[in-house]
Amino acid sequence: MDEQGRVHERIDRALPPVGSPLADLPAPRQFRAAAARAASPAARARLARSSSPRARRAAARTVRGELKKLERGGEITAAQQTEYRAIYDDALRFRSRLTGSRGDALQGVLNNTNFMAGRGDLTASRLPAIFTTLRRNRDWWATGRLLSYGERVEFNDSELVWQYYPGEGIQLQVLGTFGKGNGLWMAKDDRRLANLLDEMTELASTRGGALAWEYYFYFGGGRPPWASAMAQATGVQVFARASQLLKKPAYLKTAEKGIKLFGVDATTGVSTKTSAGRRFLLYSFSPSQQVLNGFVQTLVGLNDYWEISGDARARKLFQAGERQARLDLAATDTGAWSLYQVGGSEADLNYQTLVTDFIHNLCDRAEIAFWCRADARFRGYLKEAPELELLTERVRGGSTSLVRFEVSKMSKVGLTITRSGSTSLSTSVTVSRGPHGYAWKVPNSPGTYQLVLSGTDLAGNVGRTTATITVTGKARV
Repeated sequence: MDEQGRVHERIDRALPPVGSPLADLPAPRQFRAAAARAASPAARARLARSSSPRARRAAARTVRGELKKLERGGEITAAQQTEYRAIYDDALRFRSRLTGSRGDALQGVLNNTNFMAGRGDLTASRLPAIFTTLRRNRDWWATGRLLSYGERVEFNDSELVWQYYPGEGIQLQVLGTFGKGNGLWMAKDDRRLANLLDEMTELASTRGGALAWEYYFYFGGGRPPWASAMAQATGVQVFARASQLLKKPAYLKTAEKGIKLFGVDATTGVSTKTSAGRRFLLYSFSPSQQVLNGFVQTLVGLNDYWEISGDARARKLFQAGERQARLDLAATDTGAWSLYQVGGSEADLNYQTLVTDFIHNLCDRAEIAFWCRADARFRGYLKEAPELELLTERVRGGSTSLVRFEVSKMSKVGLTITRSGSTSLSTSVTVSRGPHGYAWKVPNSPGTYQLVLSGTDLAGNVGRTTATITVTGKARV
């Protein structure tokens, strides 16, 4: 969007492409239904009407009241209080003129602001990001077009990346913005890189005594404000890189202030202590979500920062995380593919490719033999055909039987059974790794039937095996 409110569609070459896991954080899978419920207007209205003493105290807190309190306490100036209140009041007035999806989007941002005020989370350090979000939403929904889920928005006078979430308006996409920063660093676009980092410096908050880049909307069962180790690590990585490229030591100091968050326990911080060391979390609000790709990328970011800064604290955090990451990798490596998270389902192709790239980067940076072996193994998974094995050897004629087989990784598995050139069964479906079966209405004629199992994995590798299955005498009635 330009300064006149006109929208132009273009590709920002520095930004990871649409659909890239480096541009957006995925919603925790097991929390998607809970997220929809928690973010619904009805759920928020119930919370506001709650009669508990804590809820009554929270309801007494308002955006205007919290701003006045911060001014009285000397945490913001009178001019800042006036500016923030003007942004809020303008958004309220403009909301009354909007209908449909535009009104819902702006109302969602107002709701988030109100709820953070009600919980006492409207701290002085968060005000720049929260009210920038409110102002940008007021600007966009005034003249910008309607958006679909995940569409990204930028403004001509800024390098920040915004992303649309239905019911939440456009929100600052921290990971996407820092991903763009890395793109600008690789392109050696000094001016735009400096502008991006200066903006992100202004929008950083204080969380658990550390400098943090937070998310300010409901997402995946988490309520605002929340943080991500992967986004935070990508931030300290690009700040450290820029300090060298642009010869600005202040950027390294900013990164140093962000390192502390990795040692703060969730849900305030972005890690949990383990018997082996520390596990870094994709979402501060979900310690049980143990996502391998986010963990490994966090280690890459910490390692890059440490190599530039020599910060001993960062090195200790990296070592503690690396010890636990070995265990998480072992728990998610199936021998043919990987699980998206510990105890979860298999990764899709995007995330399998992503975690393979991250493991390669960690091997390349840290030169740790464990990760270099994992790198070779995971790159092999993307090229190796699925292995298939027939588990059923005989069935009774005239019955409906399950022809069981096993596949080594998620694949579209086809099964064909023929005899004397005549096809008795031909079917296919995408299945996860492990044992499965297809129902076969077995012919009455006993004898040997030829069977072909073929499997195509998510990367397009094709495996095939042939076998025979014996049909015995007709089933008794």
